[in-house]
Amino acid sequence: MNLDSRSFLKGVGMGMAIGASMGMLMAPRKKGDNVIGKALKAAGELADNIADALR
Repeated sequence: MNLDSRSFLKGVGMGMAIGASMGMLMAPRKKGDNVIGKALKAAGELADNIADALR
């Protein structure tokens, strides 16, 4: 992989990250809807279920 393709991929990655963050900032928000909290709760429950299944 040469320097040009690395620079291109770095630019694409930065553009995607910036675009996603701008989309999240501009998205309409609902009161009482904490998406991050729900995602963390779901991840915790999934981890508990996996740990229980491995026992």
